Amino acid sequence: MSEPVLLVIDVGNTNVALGVYDYQNGQSTLSHHWRVSTHREQTSDELVITLSSLFATEGRKTNEITDVILSSVVPPVVPIWERVSTKLFGNPPSIVGPGMRTGMPVRYENPHEVGADRIVNAVAAFELYGGPIIAVDFGTATTFDCISHLGEYLGGVICPGIHISMEALFERASKLHRVEIARPKSVIGRTTTGALQSGLLYGYAGLVDSMIERIRGELGADAKVIATGGLARLIAEESEGIGQVAPFLTLDGLRILFEKNRGEG
Repeated sequence: MSEPVLLVIDVGNTNVALGVYDYQNGQSTLSHHWRVSTHREQTSDELVITLSSLFATEGRKTNEITDVILSSVVPPVVPIWERVSTKLFGNPPSIVGPGMRTGMPVRYENPHEVGADRIVNAVAAFELYGGPIIAVDFGTATTFDCISHLGEYLGGVICPGIHISMEALFERASKLHRVEIARPKSVIGRTTTGALQSGLLYGYAGLVDSMIERIRGELGADAKVIATGGLARLIAEESEGIGQVAPFLTLDGLRILFEKNRGEG
C-alpha cells in the first residue's frame, strides 16, 4: 500500500492554514505550509486557482495529494472547500466533527458547542506533550483549552483576540490610530504609539498569565502550557506562564486525527 500525502486545512474566521504532510516509512513530515485570508464570499473556482498557485510555487502537483482533512469554524464555507477538494484532489475531505474518532472524551455540558479547532488543538497538545495541559491559541479569539492527565477535554476559556480588542479601541476612540503589535521601548509610553503598544502587548500578556494562574488553580499547578497562533511567540516572550510555543499545533492535530481515522468510513 502506497504511503499517503496528506493535505490538512484549518479554516478560521480570519485565516486559513494549510499544510502538506509527506509520509515515509510510516513517519510524517510537514513539508509545506501556507496561510491565506478567509473570504466567505470566495468561490470554489477562486480557491482552486489559489491552491494551484501555492502548490506550483513549491514545485508540487495537486494530484500528489491522496487524502484531505478539514477543520472549520465557518460553516458556510465547508461546502465550498468540499468542492475544491473534489475538483483538485479527486476526493472530498474528511471533516472534523461528530462521528470522527478523536480518542478524547469531551466533558463539556454540550459537546457539540465546542469548536472543531479547539478539539484539534486539544488532541495535538495531549498527544504531543501529555497532560494535564493548557493549549492557548491566539486567533480571532484567544482560547484556553484544558485537558486532564487522563486525556479528557474539560473545557476552557474564550477571550477577545488581541486584534479584535485593538480594532474595537480604534473604532470607538477617534484620536487613536492603528499600530503594529510589537514590543515598545518602555512600558511607560512616551508617544501615543508606544502607549498603545505597551497596553496591547503587556496588557494582553498579563491577561494570559492571570488566566493560566486561575486555570492551574483548578486543573493543577503542574499543568503544562503550550501556545500557538500568529502572535504566540511574541506574547510568550512576555509571559511567565507559557512554557512552549508550537506554531503548527493545529496542523499537527489534524494530522493526528487523520491517522486515528485512516481506513475508517
